[in-house]
Amino acid sequence: MAIKKSELYSSIWQSCDALRGGMDASQYKDYVLALLFIKYISDKYAGRHYPEITVPEGSGFKDMVVLKGKSDIGDQINKKIVAPLVKENNLSNFPDFNDASKLGSGKEKVDRLTDLIAIFETPALDFSKNRAEGDDILGDAYEYLMRHFATESGKSKGQFYTPAEVSRVIARIIGIREDRTSPETTVYDPTCGSGSLLLKVSDVAQTDVTIYGQEKDGATSGLARMNMILHDNAGAWIVQGNTLTDPKFKKDGSMLKTFDYVIANPPFSDKRWITGLDPLNDVYERFKSFGVPPAKQGDYAYLLHIVRSLKSTGTGACILPHGVLFRGNAEAEIRRNLVRKGYIKGIIGLPANLFYGTGIPACIVVVDKKNAPARKGIFMIDASKGFMKDGPKNRLREQDIHRIVDVFNKHLEIPKYSRTVAFEEIEKNGYNLNIPRYIDSTEPEDLQSIEGHLNGGIPSADVYALKRYWEICPGLRGVLFNDNRPGFVDLAVEKAAIRSTINEHPEFIAFTDSMKKHSQQWEKKYSSELKLLTAGIKPKTIISQISEDILTHYANQPLVDPYDIYQHLMDYWTETMQDDCYIIATDGWNAQTSRIIEKNKKGKEKDKGWTCDLVPKSLIVAKYFAHEQAAIEKLTMELENISALKTELEEEHSGEDGAFSELDKINKLNVKTRIREVKSDTDAEAELVVLNKWLRFNDKETKLKKEIKEADADLDRRAYNRYPTLTEDEIKTLVVDDKWFAVLEARTRGEMDRITQILTRRVKELADRYETTISEIEIEVSELEAKVNSHLERMGFSWK
Repeated sequence: MAIKKSELYSSIWQSCDALRGGMDASQYKDYVLALLFIKYISDKYAGRHYPEITVPEGSGFKDMVVLKGKSDIGDQINKKIVAPLVKENNLSNFPDFNDASKLGSGKEKVDRLTDLIAIFETPALDFSKNRAEGDDILGDAYEYLMRHFATESGKSKGQFYTPAEVSRVIARIIGIREDRTSPETTVYDPTCGSGSLLLKVSDVAQTDVTIYGQEKDGATSGLARMNMILHDNAGAWIVQGNTLTDPKFKKDGSMLKTFDYVIANPPFSDKRWITGLDPLNDVYERFKSFGVPPAKQGDYAYLLHIVRSLKSTGTGACILPHGVLFRGNAEAEIRRNLVRKGYIKGIIGLPANLFYGTGIPACIVVVDKKNAPARKGIFMIDASKGFMKDGPKNRLREQDIHRIVDVFNKHLEIPKYSRTVAFEEIEKNGYNLNIPRYIDSTEPEDLQSIEGHLNGGIPSADVYALKRYWEICPGLRGVLFNDNRPGFVDLAVEKAAIRSTINEHPEFIAFTDSMKKHSQQWEKKYSSELKLLTAGIKPKTIISQISEDILTHYANQPLVDPYDIYQHLMDYWTETMQDDCYIIATDGWNAQTSRIIEKNKKGKEKDKGWTCDLVPKSLIVAKYFAHEQAAIEKLTMELENISALKTELEEEHSGEDGAFSELDKINKLNVKTRIREVKSDTDAEAELVVLNKWLRFNDKETKLKKEIKEADADLDRRAYNRYPTLTEDEIKTLVVDDKWFAVLEARTRGEMDRITQILTRRVKELADRYETTISEIEIEVSELEAKVNSHLERMGFSWK
């Protein structure tokens, strides 16, 4: 049975994080990712002839498992596992598995390494048969762990990782997806970190490409090398060294090797970039004809390295802090020269707090040499407002990524978001490229009417500003508003009735019906297609196809942003559909049930019932046992009512003289005992009534609980027994129609509710704003002032 990928990733992370103890995440990641790497190459390459990676006999993951619990486990891992792998494959920078300062000493170290190895023994991580047909479970797990380690590493220690969302944007705007590529096509990252940006770019190319990367930090370059192997790019050229002082990729000794594509996320404002470098006499002429960056601001040093490393037909993209767009002096001169040469194709402003290690906003500067001579301007995008919160950081959503890519690649000019800025305008602004100079993304000020406040009435201009709603429902405006005087209207309904008036208006009902039909058209198209899925499918191809089509399908629909609908699909894909499709890819349309086995603190297993990931029990119950479920719900409601009556009775009679005041605890035994004690007491008749009433409630509650438990058990048994009888067609209908499309349809309906909420909120806001005139407020204030003065006089005070 296929495992849910999302559960696998989270369980690995949680297990690893629990074992970390007090070790810094930036260090602990080296051990976790090294183990993941050893597990992967052992499963994939051990015993193969002429493999890309050699796993020496006795140095595989199974040999590491044998070392669990041994007192010298750390030393043995270094000698028997790591050393042979490093020697045979020219690897470097593996962590020291015998480092007591990081892993502890004695039993602590033994237990930690033993438990860490055990995490990767799960059958779900059998990479020998898990990598087929685009199921990059290893690469995705690696990415998941890298992102979490970057988040945990804190400021200045998470820079080894470029957020996947930003990497995807860069990969799709430099043109490699559309260009004809071949294995001779070259991609280079001069500050490659762990290699995530390089891999995202190579992943979108139509063919294999040749990867080059250089990284200054030794441990991080080792991560990049492992990352390449884990993603089936064992032939990638990853080298260690300082790109600015000692670039490793050269031709003819004194010239930089040039590449088709160059991408980078260099350290922001590197204050030590010039150490060991004489830029005025740079042998590679990176600063010639451009200028030398300031000694304490290395941003343009990296960008100029990219420019010099590009072929004459090459394209590049570099992530830089916003300051490079407007800082003066030496950087202004470099910026002027780059613009004049036509090298800068575009600039994309990103949200703040996206990157690990810094919270400042950044931008993507796109460099294009091929079309530089004919370039007339720079295409700019202000994407700073499109993001979601994700713990301490911000993240681009799927819709943000797609919108940026669509707008940039098609050069779409959208008010407050994007435009082409001519060189003449840039020159007039002194070659200042600060995006807000050219794109005003601020929301228009909500101006208020003085006349409206003085004389009452809602300004007609404010109502007209809602014209996109009136274009769809022209009659609704006349129902919501009455004419007051020229230029002003009054609310025609009670404020509490605004929402219902909108929802019940025939034109709005017609609009919602048309949107529902539009949604059903898309579902009808893909219902049959998705039911044709078979084992061996490529889930990533599926979501790419249907997500692009949903954007097209909703492109011209009024009041609905197609990117919002797209986001709903992508969210649900991440939450559920992705796992389901990988289950289908592995097992076909097979609704297998499995037992839920949990271990207690003592390690003893306990059966917690059963589950089915592809077809959850709730679907079976809703489809085939709705009557039984309704009966249980009726019993449950009856139980809730009885429990409420019992609680109310207890609260009412728990005071000092109440019927329950003599009881230490209110339960059946104590109540019965108290009844026997006072049943012959004529003064206790009222108390007996309450106590007997409580007993009746309690007995009824107990009886209902038993009935519900029995009914639940019977329903659980019947639902479980239904699975073996399900036909493939029934499973397809349950999954596609009753599960996937039911959720997507509900979320699309949510967009209609959002439209109603926005219009309702704005109409009510206008009604509240102009409901009371200033003169009426003054009268009310005078009346209140008179009351206050009257009270003060009666108290002997005089207010002058």
